[in-house]
Amino acid sequence: IGKGVIEGEKVLLVKPMTYMNNSGECIREVMDYYKADIDDLIVIFDDISLEPGRLRLRPKGSAGGHNGIKSIIAHLGSDKFKRIKYGVGDKPKGWDLADWVLGKFPAELYPALREGNKRACEAVECIISEGIESGMNKFNG
Repeated sequence: IGKGVIEGEKVLLVKPMTYMNNSGECIREVMDYYKADIDDLIVIFDDISLEPGRLRLRPKGSAGGHNGIKSIIAHLGSDKFKRIKYGVGDKPKGWDLADWVLGKFPAELYPALREGNKRACEAVECIISEGIESGMNKFNG
C-alpha cells in the first residue's frame, strides 16, 4: 500500500497480492479497514481490447469478461465504481493470455506503455480533482 495526497485528498495505492481472480477480497478488506466509500474507489486494470497504452475511463459497468473486475463487483456487491481500463493489446498468436498480461512486454511497446503510464497518472489526478465525467472527456478517445 502506498499513501499520498492528490489535490488535497488522501489517497491509497493498492496492488492486491492475491491472484487476479480474487482481487475483490483485498479491495473489500482495504475499503472496510479505511472506511472508504465505493465512490472513493478508482480501479485501474488491463484491457486486451485496447491498443497498448490507450485508456478508457468509465464511471461504472459490467466486468466485461475481466475476472479481477468480476471479483471486485462480487465482493462490493456493486458495479458502481470508477475505473480506468489500460490497454495492453491483444495477445500475439500462439501466446497464452496469462503469459501476455503477466509477462514482460516486447520492447517495441515500451514507448506506448510509458505514455500510457503517464496518462493513467494524469487521469487519476483528473478524476480526483474534476470528476469522472471530466476525465472521460479528456482521456477517452
